[in-house]
Amino acid sequence: MVKMILSQIAWIDCLAFLVFLAPQLLIHAGIIETISVALKALPHLLFIIPYHLLHERYFTPTRNQSPFVRSATLFQDIVIRCVRYAFAQIPASVGKVFFSKPVALPFFRFRMLRHGIWQCPVYWREVHRPEQDLQGIYMVHDASHRPDVVVYYCHGGGFSMGSSYFYMEFLLAWVSLLRDAGYANPALFALEYTLVPEATYPTQVQQALAGYKYCLSIANDPSQICISGDSAGATLVLSLLLVLEKFAGMKDKLPGLAIPISPWSIILSPNNQNTDSDYLDADSLHLYGSQYIGPNASSDDPLVSPGKCEDLARWRRASPTKGWFFVYGAEEVFAPDARNLIKRLRGAGVEVEQHEEKGWIHAWPVVKLFLCNGQRERQSGLKAMVDFMRIRIEPAKGR
Repeated sequence: MVKMILSQIAWIDCLAFLVFLAPQLLIHAGIIETISVALKALPHLLFIIPYHLLHERYFTPTRNQSPFVRSATLFQDIVIRCVRYAFAQIPASVGKVFFSKPVALPFFRFRMLRHGIWQCPVYWREVHRPEQDLQGIYMVHDASHRPDVVVYYCHGGGFSMGSSYFYMEFLLAWVSLLRDAGYANPALFALEYTLVPEATYPTQVQQALAGYKYCLSIANDPSQICISGDSAGATLVLSLLLVLEKFAGMKDKLPGLAIPISPWSIILSPNNQNTDSDYLDADSLHLYGSQYIGPNASSDDPLVSPGKCEDLARWRRASPTKGWFFVYGAEEVFAPDARNLIKRLRGAGVEVEQHEEKGWIHAWPVVKLFLCNGQRERQSGLKAMVDFMRIRIEPAKGR
């Protein structure tokens, strides 16, 4: 069986991405806004970013460089600087096109073809259930049998950008590694939730609950489910657990595991400050977070900002039955609040493990899969997560 783990993103992939992106920007953002954003970006791409890159990378003593620059390759450094500019300066109405299905899916297929793969070795299909306000992508090793482990994933993007299609390569690699770890039929469901400003809280949390109910319908037991997500998606994962604890009839259906990746645990937090390494921008986070909260909710509501929940008994009741595994970069914006939440959970007496990657930044397991060189380093985040799952949800013997 061909593994669904491709090689590092190359310059030819970047070129192909731009080819797929250009017409979609004209269609969805319009020619005037596209040209305006491009003209504004040109000085940064041609002069400002290269200047800072050369100065910080080659003319700054190593001891004064940011932790990320010290550990990053030139390619990684260039890409992250471009992402940092885009997150801070490009409006979400344009940014969301970058991650949309019409761009991400053709790009993923191009990546497969470049590796000589004509058909995806993992079965996947789209799920559309309008009556349940549910949409997403379901992938499984063998569609003719029930899965023995299910990952439920919520993508990131500040609630304003992103789609499961942009994460296809990452998610399919996860399924492939679960198969290698001994699971007979691993599956994954990735939620497509409504982005802001089209909808605000509680829409996304309600959709996350609908997605979890879908996972319950395909899993043999809730203990076989691992819920995960990165950034805003990790926020939804945390909110979902508090929702399950709140409603009668769902308390006995908590998942086995939770793996929050770079969780945005407090939406409007004084700790959300720019760092020298990370690509997240504090002003953009405040804007997107305020849009998510909307006019009728409070930033102090634990279902909006799970990190605001200080009720240890509630966290004890809401915690997955087989434990937590937090994954985040030591240099990222959300690291302080992630550490605080982990401390709180441990104070509640629940089992929590953490993987804090030194020198790395936001959503590093996803970033590493796309930007790092050797397969061992590229898969390091996913491997850590899969190893945790294998210990806590033991694969059936005799696969």
